[in-house]
Amino acid sequence: MKISKNLSGYAAVFVCLAPHLVFAQSASPKTVRPASSGLQDTTDTSTVALPELDVIGSTPLLGSGIDKNKVPADSTVLDSKDIALRGAPNMLRALNQQVAGVNLVDSSGNPQQPALLYHGFTASPLQGTEQGLAVYLNGVRFNQAFGDTVNWDLIPNLAIDTLNLEGSNPAFGLNAIGGALSVKMKNGFTYQGGEIDLYGGSFGRIGANLQYGKRIGNVSTYLAGSVLHQDGWRDQQSTDIQNFYGDVGIRNDRAEVHFNLTMANSVLNGPGTSPVQLLQADPAAQFTAPNQISNRYILATVNGNVDVGRNTSLQSNAYYSYFQQRVMNGNSANDFPCNDGSGLMCNSDTGLPSTTRGGAPIAAYLGNNPYSYSELDAQTTNTNSYGTSAQVTNTDDLFGHQNHFVAGGSYDGATTMFGGSSYIGGITPVSRDFIGPGVLLDEPGQNVPVRVGLTNNFFGLFVADTFDVTDRLSLTVAGRFNSAQIDINQIGGGDVTGNHVYNRFNPSAGLTYKIMPWLTFYGSYAEANRAPTQAELSCVNPAQSCSLANFFTGDPDLKQVVAHTWESGLRGSTHLTADAKLGYKLGLFHTNVDDDIAFVNSVTLDRGFFQNVGQTRRQGVDFHVDYTTKRLMAYLNYSYVDATYQSTFIEDGGSNPVTDANGNITVNPGNRMPGVPQNTVKVGVTYNVTSKWIVGAVGIGQSGTYLFGDPANTNAKLPAFFVVNLNTSYQITPHVQLFGVIMNVTNQKYYTYGTFSPTSSVYLSQAPNATNPRAYSPAAPIGGYGGLKITF
Repeated sequence: MKISKNLSGYAAVFVCLAPHLVFAQSASPKTVRPASSGLQDTTDTSTVALPELDVIGSTPLLGSGIDKNKVPADSTVLDSKDIALRGAPNMLRALNQQVAGVNLVDSSGNPQQPALLYHGFTASPLQGTEQGLAVYLNGVRFNQAFGDTVNWDLIPNLAIDTLNLEGSNPAFGLNAIGGALSVKMKNGFTYQGGEIDLYGGSFGRIGANLQYGKRIGNVSTYLAGSVLHQDGWRDQQSTDIQNFYGDVGIRNDRAEVHFNLTMANSVLNGPGTSPVQLLQADPAAQFTAPNQISNRYILATVNGNVDVGRNTSLQSNAYYSYFQQRVMNGNSANDFPCNDGSGLMCNSDTGLPSTTRGGAPIAAYLGNNPYSYSELDAQTTNTNSYGTSAQVTNTDDLFGHQNHFVAGGSYDGATTMFGGSSYIGGITPVSRDFIGPGVLLDEPGQNVPVRVGLTNNFFGLFVADTFDVTDRLSLTVAGRFNSAQIDINQIGGGDVTGNHVYNRFNPSAGLTYKIMPWLTFYGSYAEANRAPTQAELSCVNPAQSCSLANFFTGDPDLKQVVAHTWESGLRGSTHLTADAKLGYKLGLFHTNVDDDIAFVNSVTLDRGFFQNVGQTRRQGVDFHVDYTTKRLMAYLNYSYVDATYQSTFIEDGGSNPVTDANGNITVNPGNRMPGVPQNTVKVGVTYNVTSKWIVGAVGIGQSGTYLFGDPANTNAKLPAFFVVNLNTSYQITPHVQLFGVIMNVTNQKYYTYGTFSPTSSVYLSQAPNATNPRAYSPAAPIGGYGGLKITF
């Protein structure tokens, strides 16, 4: 879609900045104890204990909380204790172990870089993934401007106060087609004291965390920092992450303001998938290397909340962030010695001589053996993001009934400079590492190298109202208008330059009914949308397919993705005795997605393009039950997710071994989406053996999934698995705790991601006769770590 950029309305965006002179972030005026880095802290906390809070945000902005029992959809809230329940604080581990409908997929092979799936919708750090979840950090959109990716390594886990995961909700804007994850950070009003964690263990893991919060009158400060290094259990799988978070808050009787800063630096090496026969010979082996992602990130935010009347308040935020990412991927060569005896390299796609700067031909400088060559694809992304949001919240009675009204708007803008290049070099015979420095490929017809400027302007207007018809029945209506303006400008000219505009209004409506004090029914309908990303828009031409380094090949149009979701269920809790509480919920969900976008294979090996593939569907059921006493906590989760294609499309089979006579595969309605398990079960228990000693266990099992690259379901599934982890902690003194974790205690051999890989594109010295194209990303074997927590 080529539409000139609409500049009208920009001035209104800057009006939203004004409230930060007086508005501030809403926060509980009460204090809580520092959360445990191991398991539950059994020291006496009666002087600062809080009643259970049952309020969640109805919009991304902080301060618009509503009674969770009145929300007509399923939602799960985890606090800092949950995040640190079974080891050092880890948000993804907590979601994977404790929340129904969630599973992790590790395509990169680095444990800090998985994709999170919720009901079959994805939030992933990898470009090219269809992003179906909206993620917010302290009310700020955390999906990166380029690709809508979510880089989990940038979030300081130690500093998380609460997180809320819920289903599709239009109030959360773009990408909320499958749900939204809202992360709220700590501050000095909600956390006082200090904590130091030191830990280390298997696979070269060593880490340290520090947090400190203090309140002096109406001023608060909070600081948190963490470092993590891990060598990994596979070749070239090391991780180095440094995180910092700081917050300064000021408040009075009517207003509160918080200034916070998030910083992160990481280097993540992920060996990715390897052919199964190679893994049989060497379980630690990588296919090709290097595969490294380096991230740098800074986010500065001001959040505000001010009471303008007895039942009316205003919330707002403004932010700026800078994100730099460098990607290096070693791959099999796409250029080989020419067959004409010229002593030159030739492009395998065109048959023409390969060229470098100035159009000079590249000599076959390593000889005529095609296995002597490999390719290094490099990307650099630099993004400056900025934005603001503002809303009004009113809780005045309406016609004598309780009512909760929210209305507001948001703006998220970004400018990105993307660069990609490829190099021809050698390859090591055993580890298959790229040998540099290599020769730069300069082939305009193949769009390498590429340099592109990108601009995003996302606008949103939203409204939500919850009206109590009776003290048991609450009705909710909401809606949001989204406008996404995406400009692509190839530096120096080119085919990808274009402007794209996507507009849509998404409504929702629902109700909750308290059948009994211990049982509530909910039901709702919601719509949400996402706009195609720049990478998707620039790689949609089958005649000009793309790979990692040359996303930008042309820009025919893609339609925006629209989801229609129905939810209903029952939830509640009851005290069986004065000491025993039982919680439970059963939820049904059904989402039809129109004009879903998928990356499909092209006739050129290891390349593809994005296209709208018609309708897809995710539907299923979540079940959760938990039992809690003073000494015991146990839970059981079960999820059934039926994720299917609902339209027919044809794509090249790539390395898929089961194709038709033309090398194609046909996807039909009812075929299951790769990577989404139909059945997932999670069971966990924590037991206080004594007042000082706690033990716990958690098990996660999931059924087999179809491999990525097999949307037609013609091959065997990735095997099912069930893995068990153990954990313990011992309180030596009121301020010193030891904790330990054993992961995969039965040493299960299992995989969370599978695809297909050509076994003949590089020489596999460990498995020279390999022919099976199935390729897996192996999960970690048995391992463990232990640590020391000191509070003060």
